[in-house]
Amino acid sequence: MAYVFTFWTCYVLKKEYETVATMRLHFLASENRRPDQFTVIVRNVPPDPDESVSELVEHFFLVNHPEHYLTHQIVYDANKLSKLVEEKKKMQNWLDFYQLKYSRNQSKRATMKTGFLGLWGDEVDAINYYSSKIEILSKEISLEADKTVNHPKSIMPAAFVSFKSRWGAAVCAQTQQSRNPTIWLTEWAPEPRDVYWDNLAIPFVSLAIRRLIAGVAFFFLTFFFMIPIALVQSLANLESIEKTAPFLKPIIELDFIKSVIQGFLPGIALKIFLIFLPSILMLMSKFEGFISRSSLERRSANKYYIFLFVNVFLGSIITGTAFQQLNNFLHQSANDIPKTIGVSIPMKATFFITFIMVDGWAGIAAEILRLRPLIIYHLRNFFLVKTEKDREEAMDPGTLEFNVGEPRIQLYFLLGLVYAVVTPLLLPFIVVFFALAYVVYRHQIINVYNQEYESAAAFWPDVHGRIIVALVVSQLLLMGLLSTKEAAQSTPLLITLPILTIWFHLFCKDRYEPAFVRYPLQEAMMKDTLERTREPNLNLKGFLQNAYVHPVFKHDEDDVEIETDSEDGRHGPVLVPTKRHSRRNTPLPSKHSGPLSSSRSEVDGGVS
Repeated sequence: MAYVFTFWTCYVLKKEYETVATMRLHFLASENRRPDQFTVIVRNVPPDPDESVSELVEHFFLVNHPEHYLTHQIVYDANKLSKLVEEKKKMQNWLDFYQLKYSRNQSKRATMKTGFLGLWGDEVDAINYYSSKIEILSKEISLEADKTVNHPKSIMPAAFVSFKSRWGAAVCAQTQQSRNPTIWLTEWAPEPRDVYWDNLAIPFVSLAIRRLIAGVAFFFLTFFFMIPIALVQSLANLESIEKTAPFLKPIIELDFIKSVIQGFLPGIALKIFLIFLPSILMLMSKFEGFISRSSLERRSANKYYIFLFVNVFLGSIITGTAFQQLNNFLHQSANDIPKTIGVSIPMKATFFITFIMVDGWAGIAAEILRLRPLIIYHLRNFFLVKTEKDREEAMDPGTLEFNVGEPRIQLYFLLGLVYAVVTPLLLPFIVVFFALAYVVYRHQIINVYNQEYESAAAFWPDVHGRIIVALVVSQLLLMGLLSTKEAAQSTPLLITLPILTIWFHLFCKDRYEPAFVRYPLQEAMMKDTLERTREPNLNLKGFLQNAYVHPVFKHDEDDVEIETDSEDGRHGPVLVPTKRHSRRNTPLPSKHSGPLSSSRSEVDGGVS
């Protein structure tokens, strides 16, 4: 049966991988024109004493992609400017609220106190106060925008570079640009709404250190997370409360209060931590410096799945905290680890059946009911909503949190694979869960959630990889279980299964994964040819000109201006002057250079 389940799982995975890869390529071929199809992001631009980053980027791509380079947009560290713009939005919202209030009752102008939360301080006219605040912030935004655009420290060594064709962008994104593999690093740009702008300000050279720090922090979070929970729970027992607050002793001694403290508070402490866990993992992923929301969610989902695997799956099978499990494993022979876990699996089947019903089925019911968003909406509507804009934001259903939902669903897939052979009685409960999850999530995705970005099924390789991991884990644990039974001599027959499964994974990775990380040049050329035929007069530069301008610069065009490459299309190779003495033979003109004739004479003199 282990062989049957393994071969069936691999067969279905292969068919699904093939289907998803085909659908992805079909979607990319048939979708409408998008800026990310023509754009790459180049990072780690080397410094040059004679040219700015913008000039350097333009010259580099004019030299190395002369027929396809179109325009570029420099990346700025605009995080401080973003905070000012957000502050101005809040002030504007309060001003709108008080103006609306005054328009309904003009007999009296609203007043407010300038102290903390409006509780104390000087009493002033609210409309005049917020109007002056907005005026001051507008001046600060204008100054900060000018500083951001012109100050060298605010200009990052990175840029969004757009090309005249998808073919040109594909060649640039999928090739090495320099003999030094650590500079001029190119990759496909995320679509504009998928860009996580805050992380573009992180220097590229610090990313490796950041990811090492995040990895160490995640290790300690996974294996030591019970320590803060134990501390909170220790404060929730009767003795601790009586020592901390003796005056509460008469109340605590009441039977009802005592039962609540002893029965509910420890569990509530753990539940609160688990509620905030996805947010903690997302903060770790943001610290690592990923530049797109989709990559942040994929990274966070991977962390969450590992956490669930260690603390829910292994933690439920083996008694003790994850740290105690790690300590036991370190002092055991590697051959004994599958035995230790495998022996406990059949004994925990009843627990996991209950877990599937209580957590899985009830979780699906909670998803369709959406009680938590409903309660949050009414709380925000009662306490925070001041204008129609606030009400629209409070009613926003949000997006499907892939980094939370997908790892939980794959935990049940792991349980199904582990217990398929050992305790088949658990499978009907898994099947019911997936049937309910399919119906509910399909409805939620189509009718409820907003789509924050489009990744064209880029998440599937991660999903496939986690299923493969679950399959290998189930095989190893089955080997550990059988090695303790009278069927120990059959264990060598199962050694082939993990080897075949890993080989199958490598086969799928080589055969199908390229469709998810690279764009075929043939597809790009076909799409470009069709577009040129249908729209021969397309102004592609106008379409791409401001696609990757930081949103903060689009907030108020009167306050914020940003320099963009606005040169018209060029025809034919011409010599370009450059300020750098090391390269004076750039074949195309540059908008940053002086008169062409003087440059050409300089180049001729240099060549002679």
